[in-house]
Amino acid sequence: MIHAIQAELRAMRDFLAGYSNEIVVVCVAASSLVLMRYHPAGSWWLANALYFGAIPLFTIAAILRRNPLDFGLRAGEARLGAMHAAIGCAAAAAIVLVASRMAPVGHFYAREDLALGPYVVRRIVIIASLEFFFRGFLLFGLKKRFGAAAILVQMMPFAIRHVGKPEAEALGCVLSGLYLGYVSYRTNAVWPAFVIHLFANVLNAVIHAA
Repeated sequence: MIHAIQAELRAMRDFLAGYSNEIVVVCVAASSLVLMRYHPAGSWWLANALYFGAIPLFTIAAILRRNPLDFGLRAGEARLGAMHAAIGCAAAAAIVLVASRMAPVGHFYAREDLALGPYVVRRIVIIASLEFFFRGFLLFGLKKRFGAAAILVQMMPFAIRHVGKPEAEALGCVLSGLYLGYVSYRTNAVWPAFVIHLFANVLNAVIHAA
């Protein structure tokens, strides 16, 4: 029994040592999602900036001792990114227009007025934080170990985070999460995904304010 326990402790030690960076990334990501749910800090945009922006950035710089720019914040493959951004925005426009005709979506997002300028500024902060968290911190934090499979990993919490929104949107985030992850992986940058995500959000708000 003692030998079996010792062997298991050695195996656990080897696991922790061998996957230390990945464990940090996944544990910080999971903790940020949980803390966001139970301890939203002030306004919604500020909470997103804290849990999905500042905490991952601190983790990268202070714990992983890596350059945050290596987590999708460089320009990457700009031409390929521009192509995907154009295709993604066109697809997002079609999807948003179709979804806006669904009663659950219309009721959920209906608003009487929209101050477009302040709304866009807030969404820029929120979407930039989310894209860095999912397509930057998680994707590039796991890319070295798991390769393209990191796309699948970041998709799951992204889709689950949309639970509570209209069912069609939440299910759609399975596919959009895969696509945005793929785009970031291929272009080595989060910016094309940020443009697509922001465009879809702003268009959705404009349509439902009309």
